[in-house]
Amino acid sequence: MEPVQAAALAGSVAPHSLSMIGLFMMADWVVKSVMIMLLLASVWCWAIIINKRVTFRGVFKRSSKFEEAFWASSSLEDLYARIGQQPKDPKAAVFCSAMREWQHSNTASAASKKDASLKISLPQRIDRVMRVTIAREMEYLERSMPWLASVGSVSPFIGLFGTVWGIMNSFSAIASMKNTSLAVVAPGIAEALFATALGLIAAIPAVLAYNWLSGDLERFNGQLESFADEMNAILSRRLEDK
Repeated sequence: MEPVQAAALAGSVAPHSLSMIGLFMMADWVVKSVMIMLLLASVWCWAIIINKRVTFRGVFKRSSKFEEAFWASSSLEDLYARIGQQPKDPKAAVFCSAMREWQHSNTASAASKKDASLKISLPQRIDRVMRVTIAREMEYLERSMPWLASVGSVSPFIGLFGTVWGIMNSFSAIASMKNTSLAVVAPGIAEALFATALGLIAAIPAVLAYNWLSGDLERFNGQLESFADEMNAILSRRLEDK
């Protein structure tokens, strides 16, 4: 804070100057930059949280409907034909990848003399393509999640930087004015603490949302793994019956 500004604040500190807008306007360019950065990070985090929640709800709902249709279907081939080549949820994508490999292997074994070796390696190939599909689908669902973790861990330190800078300005004002009255110290300390508050406002929802969404993803990944095991077991039994 400049000596002239400190003198003005010492002479007259309006009550409204300690409002959020007043604190922002009184801050120097460094603290203002910190505040703007934290506000933008908070807005972006909330956009990610809302988008992820809506996306997860739709994906989980479609996956539940597909699993109901899967267990109610009398023919895997008919279900695969209905879904087509563009599955709308991760479980359907895992199912389609397994059925695609199953049909491709059946076609190849019918045209090849190495039918026995193809049958032996088929369960491993089916399991491999399903794991690859699960990894690809989870990677899509986890997109933007690292941003929440980064904001949650870094924002308090960015706010603390603004706090330290504001307090340094307050001490500079005290040294230049040779006056320790509250009118001189309060504005700088208030804007410094406001930067800390903004850091916490950005960090706390980001951390909570990251833990919450990560828990949902972990449970859904477990469901995909279980479905892949069941699908592999079903196709392995069909292969043994041939």
